[in-house]
Amino acid sequence: MALFEPEDTTVGSDAASRALSVTAVENDFVERVYDKIAKVYDLTFGPTLHPGRLIALERMDIKPGDKILEVGVGTGINVSLYPEHCHVTGIDFSALMLEKAHERVVKKGVTNVRLQEMDAANLTFANDSFDIVYAPYVISVVSDPVRVVNEMRRVCRPGGKIVILNHFRSRTPVVARVEQAISPFTVHIGFKADLDLPGFLAQSELTPISIEKVSFPPIWSLVTCIKN
Repeated sequence: MALFEPEDTTVGSDAASRALSVTAVENDFVERVYDKIAKVYDLTFGPTLHPGRLIALERMDIKPGDKILEVGVGTGINVSLYPEHCHVTGIDFSALMLEKAHERVVKKGVTNVRLQEMDAANLTFANDSFDIVYAPYVISVVSDPVRVVNEMRRVCRPGGKIVILNHFRSRTPVVARVEQAISPFTVHIGFKADLDLPGFLAQSELTPISIEKVSFPPIWSLVTCIKN
């Protein structure tokens, strides 16, 4: 059962304008990071983050014929999890990560997934193209999270789902300060440790229908929204 925590989205007067992280990154930096970790990504982030992936797929409630966009498909860990009755497009900015994803698609015999190299902040799809737009473990590393979500919203059909699985800054002050301190270092392994959830939601103009803690330790959040 999804857990909605109102305090997760409580915004102060500065939420709509404050910096989302102490760490700034550019696309070329992100590409270099993921090119470096492409070979070891499945070992380091595969089992640890897998429970969250399974819950996300369950919450999507995928219907026959649904068109799904996975933003940041990476090495394709999710490709064999999708039901055969849907159509999946997976995009990623890293060519080396996509190579791994292509290998996985072939090895698993997956026929309902297509892969494309693309910048999540500049999607080439038409408006209202997908029933579900899903970003697993990617929002905290892109250079402009708000722009990426705006693109996700644009290509999602009215009434469709926008699903974000990600780590966000803790609400516990002591932990939050630690996350801000280590964020300039964690970006080198693929994520900002201090992305601010209330600020992100306010600036993205997202209104979640649920926020759920997933995986263990419970530092990962599954945020589900409906496009109005």
